[in-house]
Amino acid sequence: MKVLHVITGLDAGGAEQWLRLLLRHSAADADVLALTNAGVLADAIRSDGVAVTDLGMRGNRDVAAIPRLVAHVRRGRYDLVHTHLYRAQLYGAIAARLAGVRRVVSTEHSLNDTLIEGRPTDRPGVRALYMTGARLTSRVIAVSEPVARRLVAWGVPRERVRVVPVGIETAEFAFDPAARAAVRAELGIAQDAVVVGGVGRMVEPKRFDILLRALAPLPGVTALLVGEGPAREGLAALAAQLGMADRVRFAGRRVDVARVLSAMDVFASPSPEETFGVAILEAMASGLPVVYAAAPALDALPEQARAGATLTQATPAAVEAAVVALLGGGRPVDRPADRLSDRLSDRLSDRLSPPAALADYDGATLARRIDRIYTECLGPARSASGRTG
Repeated sequence: MKVLHVITGLDAGGAEQWLRLLLRHSAADADVLALTNAGVLADAIRSDGVAVTDLGMRGNRDVAAIPRLVAHVRRGRYDLVHTHLYRAQLYGAIAARLAGVRRVVSTEHSLNDTLIEGRPTDRPGVRALYMTGARLTSRVIAVSEPVARRLVAWGVPRERVRVVPVGIETAEFAFDPAARAAVRAELGIAQDAVVVGGVGRMVEPKRFDILLRALAPLPGVTALLVGEGPAREGLAALAAQLGMADRVRFAGRRVDVARVLSAMDVFASPSPEETFGVAILEAMASGLPVVYAAAPALDALPEQARAGATLTQATPAAVEAAVVALLGGGRPVDRPADRLSDRLSDRLSDRLSPPAALADYDGATLARRIDRIYTECLGPARSASGRTG
């Protein structure tokens, strides 16, 4: 079976990282096409032995890119096209049909109640364009049950929706003391500092501003933010305004997220809307205590698997209180900075054991589920054909 994955771009986000993991474990013979901005993951995927093409699309309305995409699909003689993210779903489904490929699968990573890929869902034409692509799609994979419900509410027939969560390689995120020391040295963070970190695109819906406001009153705590995006400049200005610029590190886009997680002591996800929350699972796999405001990935796990995670409201006061709770109570703002650092270091010196339930998100297992969806669409005989089938 020969599959073309079409994705909007290849920055180091959750959808993009999951695509790379899927490619490692899928039985399909696969290529990747990024509509634009092949990004930092393109070289990483190529190093895994998968061909990556950057279509060079100039914007959301660059319909002139469609003939190039159609030609690429025809040349590749693909059995199935698998699209990821909103723009790729629309353009990829149209191009696949024009190229004669009748089987299209899409994965919906980013549909929240009010946002899709961080932008409002009530913008004119958004739902209509989304459904144009969905109608040309054989199966829509939702990364969580809430996403599946939203898809059905938008008009996707329930019988065409399948739920397959995002996978992770738990072993890859195991705590690494050497990486902890190296990353801290690279970013200019003291080896004995207390670090509270977050991972994600630097966009307003991720609400990293809440995290900075929560940590501002906590002397001795450094904030470490991993990711890139249009909100970074504003976050840097906020850090200066809060008088904590010297306690904030922006690590930028990283493909070595596991190493950076080893440099943290607490992981925080203040976003009030998440379609899945893979970064939270990765943090738990690294043995980090987690403070979070929303995570369907955790909601699907048994309660005992969430022992290292604290659910809180998406407000600075609530996030601050959750971090302070790691101290055993009291307001750290009333304590000298060195005493706060010592108390946190004492409590966080040992990593937590990753919950066994993370095995539910094993990347290889979930890739096999997606391969079965391909077979469901193509039929066993067609799926067995191709170079590696």
